[in-house]
Amino acid sequence: MLQISGCSHCHTVDDGEQLAGGRALPTPFGTFYTPNITSHKTAGIGAWSIEEFQRALHQGVAPDGSDYYPAFPYTSYTRISTGDARAMHAYILTLPASELPNRVHELAWFLRWRFAARVWKWLFFSASEFQQRPGQSAQWNRGAYIAEAMGHCGECHTPRNLFGALRADMAYAGNAQGPEDELVPNITPHDGTGIGDWSRDDLQLLLKFGELPDGEYAAGSMDPVIEGLRHLTVDDRDALTDFLRTLPPIENRLGD
Repeated sequence: MLQISGCSHCHTVDDGEQLAGGRALPTPFGTFYTPNITSHKTAGIGAWSIEEFQRALHQGVAPDGSDYYPAFPYTSYTRISTGDARAMHAYILTLPASELPNRVHELAWFLRWRFAARVWKWLFFSASEFQQRPGQSAQWNRGAYIAEAMGHCGECHTPRNLFGALRADMAYAGNAQGPEDELVPNITPHDGTGIGDWSRDDLQLLLKFGELPDGEYAAGSMDPVIEGLRHLTVDDRDALTDFLRTLPPIENRLGD
């Protein structure tokens, strides 16, 4: 689950200790640095209770009661089931501990107080575990859960407003200012600007190998995502494919 959720990539720098943090996340609001989430009792999260871990994922609240900035995608992780959250916590505690200290974020002056994160959450965040969609198959709902919760695909593939909140009206329609200013493609089934002309096999090849319909391979920030998606079971890959192919098609001419 850590591979699919992106924890291993975001919380591990190149050639660094697994989950020890320190990866820079440049944004229009400054640079965030991912924290140490190893099992170390003081530098990491080894002393966190399961309830504290769940509160971080589901509510964006740290053990000391402070609010996390939404660079930590609790806006999607809030949908992770309680069972999966508990399993993630238990697994992390079995991994090697690192005493690497956390780096201080380098943010715009008006964000240096955590109160700003609380205001943002009041405006843009609602905590809610994933709910099955009535009328959809169990497989489709599994795909929705992977995309919306564990895989948090919308965090990169959805554009944001001026305040850094995801635009619900453009869900999965691509983002011209993605991680490290990369252009993140439209993955809705729009024929002209999305993946509407992709076959089911095309999507399967992307999810399994990172191969695009033109024979090229996904690169940049998508490369580690593909590494994580390779851990999906065949059934989960089918479910995610079903979900993506039934998204509302949205036109978004990125880069035009």
